This record gives sequence, structure tokens and C-alpha cells, in this order.
Amino acid sequence: MKKIIPIIISAVLLAGCAVTGENSSDASNSSLYIVPNNSENNSTSSSEQPENSEPSEKLPDPSVRLVCAGDNLIHSPIYKQASRRTGGSGYDFLPVYEDVREIISSADLAVLNQETIITDEFEPSNYPSFCTPESCGDQMIEIGFDAVSVSNNHLLDKGEAGLKATLKYWSEKHPEIILYGASEKEKEDDIPVAEINGITFAFLGFMEHTNGLSLPSGSDMSITYLKETERVKMLVEKADKLADVVVVSPHYGLEVSNEVTEDQKQITQNLVNWGADIIIGTQPHTAQPMEYVTKPDGGEAFVFYCLGNLVSAMDQPLGMLGMIGGLTVTKELDTGKIVLSEPEATPIVTHYGSNYSNITVYRFENYTEELAKKHGCPYFSYSFAEKQFEKVLKVVDYLP
Repeated sequence: MKKIIPIIISAVLLAGCAVTGENSSDASNSSLYIVPNNSENNSTSSSEQPENSEPSEKLPDPSVRLVCAGDNLIHSPIYKQASRRTGGSGYDFLPVYEDVREIISSADLAVLNQETIITDEFEPSNYPSFCTPESCGDQMIEIGFDAVSVSNNHLLDKGEAGLKATLKYWSEKHPEIILYGASEKEKEDDIPVAEINGITFAFLGFMEHTNGLSLPSGSDMSITYLKETERVKMLVEKADKLADVVVVSPHYGLEVSNEVTEDQKQITQNLVNWGADIIIGTQPHTAQPMEYVTKPDGGEAFVFYCLGNLVSAMDQPLGMLGMIGGLTVTKELDTGKIVLSEPEATPIVTHYGSNYSNITVYRFENYTEELAKKHGCPYFSYSFAEKQFEKVLKVVDYLP
């Protein structure tokens, strides 16, 4: 059982709160890479120790293995197949994810972008106005996801009522989950924080747009767009004061493109400059590159520009290709410094047969040329997938 302690901290209270330890610096500098006083000045010389004392054993630096998955994009063939598996008495989504389940469940912290609203207050529906049965959310938790971002362009597919319904589902049925990317208006400055293995993580999510839809004037719900630069900056800087690690999920970039745009790069650098440490990008529906990004103090943040889809029933070859990202977060006890290491990309393929039958996610290492020949997506092939993964993910560097 994962030990995650969720905390919700109101950003408006920060001015009156004392923050202890190495992370109490001004937000203009990253609190994660502050150089402490010279270790010689802090250490106790041997002459000051009792004659017969033995040196205390150094505690290991705490670490967290984080994995992150892209868009859980539930088109109608996926939920209809899930319904048929139960004979119409419910929904069974689990077989879709069986080949990647171990990656998710074995992580200390697993993050998901839930691309569609989840609620039973509306009937399940397909593109362009998605709604997904609550059973899907339940089973994402069963698979092992701990944190769920809802900051994406389909968040308002069912309007304000749909947003309220999906937030109600997550808060009432899964209060143990770290949910971020939208909130009630009165809680819009509250920042979710969780402690995992002695390391604190803060979570924020922003999107470029919501497909031309917007909340009504005077709404008691709140979402934040990336174009609200000053607000985004304020929230990231405040999160940096609250936690060892700031995770930001921006929904940005060109759809069905594996090229990172200049806007994505600039937004990413801005987020890092303000205090973000791990950027988990989504929106283009296909895998994009990942890399370290230099922080203002010379340290390093890490960005997954786009994870692609975890699953979908899209009909474009690039939309079949995604990845599950991985990263080890270590906190050096002697300095308070956070180190991001062992970045990995596990390439994944969404496979289906004719007429979108048997939609399943495969690790690319378990995918075969024979399966690829039977893929129902036009122009998809094994060699296409192989070339795209090598181009985008630099598999020599990042494959586990």
C-alpha cells in the first residue's frame, strides 16, 4: 500500500505561515537547490565527540519513483466494450490497461491526465462532448494512479454542471486521490500538497483552452488558463514555497504533432523560472521529446513535453503512440537539495482491430509486427511506430 499523505494548503495563507528548513527561501529562487552553510562549519569535530562514541549511521536519502501517463481519452468504443464485458450490468475497463498496469502500480507516485469528465450524472458520450462512466475512474485508482490532473480542453464538455459533477465524483468517492487542475471558486488558491516517502509534492494544472467553451459569469467554479500569466506565476511561486517538488501539468501544443512548439518551450521555461520542477505535458495526443531544463540557480528541472494518449480510439497513426514517463526524485538530507534522475520513457501503443474492436494498450516492447498488421488504424505499421519512437523519445537515452 502506497503511503501518501494528502494536504491541501490555501495559498492566501502563505504570508502568515512560517516555512521551515531549506525551502523557506524567496520564490524568485528555487527552494530546491539552495546551497547550505559550509558543511565544515556545521559538522562536529572528532575532538568534541565523547571518547567512546561511535559515528551515527547516516540515514539514506529519501526517494520517490514517479511515473506519469498521458490522456485517458475514453471514446465510445472503449466504454461500450467495457459494458459488453459485464453483459451490460456495469463496466470493466481493466483489460485495456493490463499490459501497463505493473508500471503504474509499482510506482511511489503515479500521475494521470484524465482527458474526459467522469460522472454518472450524465449519460456516457463520445467526441466532441465527452463523458465517461464513474467505473472508469474507480478502475484507474484500482490500477494504481495516485494523482489525477483534469486540466485539459475537454473539461467543460458538459458545461459548468459537468465540471461540478466530475469534481464531486472525485472528492466524494476518492478523497484519497490528489486531484488538481480545477476547483470550486472559493478554493481556487488552494494548492494540493502530498508527502510521499518524506518528500513533499505540490500539484498545479493549467490548459491553453477549453474548445471555445467557458464558465458563465459569476460561476462558483474555477479553472486557470495558461494565458493568465500573472496568476499562473503567482500559483507556481507559492507552490514552490510549500513543497520540495512542484509538479505542473500544462495542456499545451499542437494536436497530433510530435514537434515541440516554441510556445511550449517558452511556457516550460517560464514555469521552471517560477519554481516548477517536473512538467508533465499533454494535448498533442502523441509522444513528444523529454529533457532537462535549466533552473535560474543552475539546477535542473525535467519536462515531458507530451506523453501522448494512454488510450484512445483516434484514427490517426501518431495518435496510437504514447509513453509512460518515469523519473526518480531524491532529497539529499544533508543539503535539502532535490535531485531528478533516471528519466525513462516506456513507449506504448494503442491497438485495435477492425471497427475499433478490442482496444488495448501495449508496451511497445511487447507489441509485435503481426499485431501491427492487424491494426484497424489506417496507415499504421510497426516500422512507423519504431521510427517515430526513435525520433521523439531518443530511446537510446531513455528506454528503461
